Amino acid sequence: MYAFIVNPNSRSGLGLKIWEQLELILKERHIDYQIYFTRRPGHGAKLAAQICDTDADTLVVLGGDGTIGEVVDGIRDLTKLTLAYIPIGSGNDFARSMKLTKDPTKALLHILNPTDYAYINVGVLKTPQIERRYAVSSGIGFDADVCYHNNLSSKLKHFLNKCKLGKLSYTAIALHLLLTSNPKSMRITLDDQKPITFPKVYFIAAMNQRYEGGGFEFCPQADPKDDLLDIIVVSGLSKFKILCLLPTAYKGKHTKFKGIYTYQCKSAKIESVQVLPVHTDGEADLRSDTVTFALEPDRIRFIRS
Repeated sequence: MYAFIVNPNSRSGLGLKIWEQLELILKERHIDYQIYFTRRPGHGAKLAAQICDTDADTLVVLGGDGTIGEVVDGIRDLTKLTLAYIPIGSGNDFARSMKLTKDPTKALLHILNPTDYAYINVGVLKTPQIERRYAVSSGIGFDADVCYHNNLSSKLKHFLNKCKLGKLSYTAIALHLLLTSNPKSMRITLDDQKPITFPKVYFIAAMNQRYEGGGFEFCPQADPKDDLLDIIVVSGLSKFKILCLLPTAYKGKHTKFKGIYTYQCKSAKIESVQVLPVHTDGEADLRSDTVTFALEPDRIRFIRS
């Protein structure tokens, strides 16, 4: 049986309309399914935990990166369900990395008649206060601050979504915040190696997928099937140089420049001299001066096509 978790507010309210169109297909084909709507931030995790107590064997997410992040956070046993995704968000970095179709109808037909599965890793963020899973990426510093303000700027995001330019809201806010940012010193420990201290760090992100922020290819080598996290550190750059490098990040070319550091590891501990914003899959409701990024030991089966 299929269980659908739908964010009706995705893409400025189009989520509900898209679901209504897809539901007609389910009814025409006499598919056995259950439907759950998210009502508030964090609700997706609670719904996913609730679905674990049902007879559903395939969990389908309709929403953006934040919604699929919430869902993987709520699944109790990653080995008991098959995950599927119909991207209807504004950034859609998970779908971009996994090379999923953007057409909701085609996506549903793939899910109903799957031909290709991938067993993918799930990231884990830990702070002294909480532990949370993520699907795409988690970060501390500037990128989390951008995510926080992007979520607050609902009018800008709504306008850009209407113009089919939703991913540009991240870029516009990033440019604005960059002018007032104050990078901090951070220390990073990769696995059991010697700690590395970086001065003037703008952000550190742990990527399970290649893209973040609506198309920035921050870690071009990231592979959600390799049991490794890809880490990016942006440190010691002038604001002018970051402005020049930002467009190159859409093609993953930024990693060739001094001040951009990338690593692969099983886990990474970040210690900042100051409490900073922290995000998981673009949801930045956390603040901490110490975070640990890792991967769940189990992978989850995902319908690719």
